[in-house]
Formats: sequence, C-alpha cells, structure tokens
Amino acid sequence: MIHSSFINSFLEPFGYAFMQRALLSCAMIGFTNGFLGTFIVLRRQALLADALSHSLLPGMAVAAMLVGLSPGGLLLGGLIAALLVALGGALIARNSRLKDETAVASLYIIAFALGIVLIRFSRVKVDLTHFLFGNILGVSNGDLWIAYAAAFLTLTTLVIFQRPLLLTLFDAAVARASGVRVSWLETGLLVLTVLGLVASLQAVGVLLSLGLLILPAATAYLLTDSFSRMLWGGAVLGLLGSVSGLFLSFFANIPSGPCIIMILAIFLGAAYLFSPRYGIVARLLHLRHFHEESLERWEGHQGHDHEMLHPDKSFQSGDHQEGS
Repeated sequence: MIHSSFINSFLEPFGYAFMQRALLSCAMIGFTNGFLGTFIVLRRQALLADALSHSLLPGMAVAAMLVGLSPGGLLLGGLIAALLVALGGALIARNSRLKDETAVASLYIIAFALGIVLIRFSRVKVDLTHFLFGNILGVSNGDLWIAYAAAFLTLTTLVIFQRPLLLTLFDAAVARASGVRVSWLETGLLVLTVLGLVASLQAVGVLLSLGLLILPAATAYLLTDSFSRMLWGGAVLGLLGSVSGLFLSFFANIPSGPCIIMILAIFLGAAYLFSPRYGIVARLLHLRHFHEESLERWEGHQGHDHEMLHPDKSFQSGDHQEGS
C-alpha cells in the first residue's frame, strides 16, 4: 500500500501537460549542454561562455520590443547580441592594448546593464526574473521545438566534426598544419555555445545557464581521462541533473533553475571528493598508503643497519665460548 502510494506520488507530475513539456525540455537541454560543455571545458572557455550568457539579455529585450515574446524572436535576438559581444571583444582587443578577456568582460557587463534598462522601458510586460532565472514550467510548444532544433543541430555538428575539433582543442598549430580550418571551427563552436545558452534560458535563465553548460562536463572531467567517456558522461549527467532538479522543484515548490543547478553542484562536489583517481579522499588515502610504505621501507633499512652494526647474539656467544 505504501509502495503504491509512493509510485503514485512519483508519477503525479506526468499528469500535467506543462510538466510533460518541461520534462522533455529539461532532458534535451541537459543532455545537449552536457555534451557541448565538454568542448567548452577542454577549450578553457568557461569565462567566455559566462560573458556570452549575460550578453543575451539586450538582444532578447530588443526582440521583445520589436516582435513580442515569440520564442523564435527571442532566440534570434539573443544570438545576435551574444555574437556581437564576442566579435566586438575580439575587434577591440586587436586594435587596443586590452586583452581578449578584458574586452569581452567590459562589453558583456555593459550589454547586461543595457538589457535590464531596455526591459524596464519596454512596452511589453516582461518579468525580469523570468529572463534572469528561467521558468521551465512555462515552456510552450514553441520553446519545445526550439529545444528540439538546438539539440539536433548541436549534437549532429559536434559528432560530425568531433575529430578536427578534438585536434584543434589540444593543438591548434598541428590542426592548421593538417589542413583543418581552425578559425571556422572556433567560430562554429562559438555559435553552438550561444545556441545552447539560448536554448537553456527557459529552464535556468540568463544567470544560471552557464551552470547547465559547465557543471556536467566539469564533473565528468574529474571522473575520467577518456574523451569519449567525458563527452557522453557529461551529457548523461546533464540529463540526470536537469530531470532530478525539475522533480525536486515540483515537490519542494522551489524555482526550477536553482534546483537544477544545485543538483548538478552536488554531482560536482561528490566527484571532487570521491573521484577514484582525482578525488580528495582518494588522494589522501594514496598519500597515507605511500607514507606507510615509506615508513616500512625506512624501518626495514634501520633494522638492516642495526644487524650490520650488532651481530646476532648466538654468533657472539659462540665466539666467546670458542675463545674460552
């Protein structure tokens, strides 16, 4: 009876159409961003992705003012704004003393502030927290189709160009010498990053979208040295974290975006502590084992030295008797 009641409670969310859409959206976005995040983590572009996530806001605000809150318009506006910030940062860095990171950081914080101002003065009534923290329970059919398209395009592109991308990630000079168009691949990865961020806005919003992109891949990075395992493991972790966070949000009546990120943070913390090879616990046990081996080896040498300096008693007593 208790078992049946638990199953009914667990399946309760599936009885609502909005939860069914939210569940599908979370699964696709989590899997896709976890897959894409592997390339971002290995490329060490997490801070650039953070800048791009914040720079989406003014483009979405302008789109809301021009075409309303249509998913396609918001997607296009956010995509254009993020690409302008990325390309503008590169242009400023190329023509000034500023480094790429400084230029992009300056532009993205300006864009973020501009987006907040534009939303405040927009004729369309938009809740700012909806853009900042997401609202997965408000996923529409249009948002779901965007998630489908983003997942298909991202996964297909990354699988097809996996080998040249991998070569570019680890040694761009060798990739160029091998005939790989590194600049095209880097631009394509940038576009896919923006697409993944835009697709996850409905789930976790502008401020938390980076977590859905980075945390699953970072967790997988702590668990394995294999690229393929990290790639697919990050995708699975992203899916599990998103779905688990959605269920926690439903039952605990907490906003879905923070719930998803906190579940992914728990995954990362567990990997940081208990990873078989790179975890803190494993390293402490390894150091302790190494210390014990060193101590045993030292004690063995000490005992050997003691025997060399002091022959055994039987031998000494035998000599004494023989001499007497």
